[in-house]
Amino acid sequence: MRRLLICLLLLVTACGAARPASLVDEDELIVAIRSDVPLISFKKPDGAYDGFNIDVAEDLISRLGKKIRWLEIKAGDQLTVLTDGRADLVFAHMSVTPERKKVIDFAGPYHVDFQDIAVRPADVSAIRDVRDLEGRRICWVRGTNIAQRIVDERQVKAIPVPADDYNACLEMIKAGRIDAISTNSQILAGLLTKPGVGLNLVGAAFNEQRTAIGVRKGDVDGCEELNRAITQMYQDGTAHMLLDKWFGKSGIDLSVVSVPQFEGCS
Repeated sequence: MRRLLICLLLLVTACGAARPASLVDEDELIVAIRSDVPLISFKKPDGAYDGFNIDVAEDLISRLGKKIRWLEIKAGDQLTVLTDGRADLVFAHMSVTPERKKVIDFAGPYHVDFQDIAVRPADVSAIRDVRDLEGRRICWVRGTNIAQRIVDERQVKAIPVPADDYNACLEMIKAGRIDAISTNSQILAGLLTKPGVGLNLVGAAFNEQRTAIGVRKGDVDGCEELNRAITQMYQDGTAHMLLDKWFGKSGIDLSVVSVPQFEGCS
């Protein structure tokens, strides 16, 4: 009887220690991306995807020895594609937040940036800092947390106006329905490259943006493998090369490029 109990205990322990499903077990990874952000991730006339996030994803996943199958999403889908199993990873220039960490995990970040503000040339003298957004209408892309951070964290009573994507933000500011667009400075740099935009960057760096890779909740092994790949990408100079390739002429400070402090895989 004692021997039987010991055997049963060993079986229970072995089952309890079984590793959950992980992206490391797959030969091909479904990678969710957006296609509406110039310089970051966009679709070329031939239908191929390009941009900083695309290059980073291809580099990191090649280091894992995997193939990629792209899944195009909107900003509002970046969590649900992981929770419902449609994607293995999300490269949507998504920043780490406590709310998002309740439902997904993050590898990285693979880049650390700050928010900035874009305004019409006529408003440059009036809007110079995040505090100047008080009482002004700002674009809020559904699924992003930028407007929330301005209102809640900075305690600036701006007026968020919802939009489906950044193209809608550009249309709204051109039509005078909003006063400013605020988001990650890399995203703004991309938007300003679109023909006919004619907006000015304020240069108000605030609210650190820890841009990370969304992974399924509990995939610790996959998260750790990605963190090792990110470290290698920085150590061999690839990260600096990709940042310079896409943002070297944008005015963003790239003088110091070092391995970001990781969130940790829980």
